[in-house]
Amino acid sequence: MLASPLVTLSRDATDDSDLDQLAALVTEHEVVEVIVGLPRTLANRQGPAAELAIAYSERLAGRIAPVPVRLGDERLTTVTASRILSQRGVKGRKQRAVVDQAAAVEILQAWIDAAAAHRAREGDR
Repeated sequence: MLASPLVTLSRDATDDSDLDQLAALVTEHEVVEVIVGLPRTLANRQGPAAELAIAYSERLAGRIAPVPVRLGDERLTTVTASRILSQRGVKGRKQRAVVDQAAAVEILQAWIDAAAAHRAREGDR
């Protein structure tokens, strides 16, 4: 299974309209699970950005229940996404416009790969 971008939503911290848009996408596409990036430090600690992500995921979970919302490690995903985009010839302003979307794909793909590996290990037992 491969992750691919669908749409990039702008965060609306004033009235959470992005959560409404995301909830509509979950329904429209019959999403079975949502992964929210958790920005931990390289020392695996949670700072203010991680606390914001956790609060966001909790608000989202309240809107899309019973669809589960999980937190996925997003350390170094922007670096990885920038590198991939550069290798594909996307640079400068064009890269800045899509790097968050590419990083989101990296987060989701890592989650999918980890889940597949877990299922494979369970199947070996």
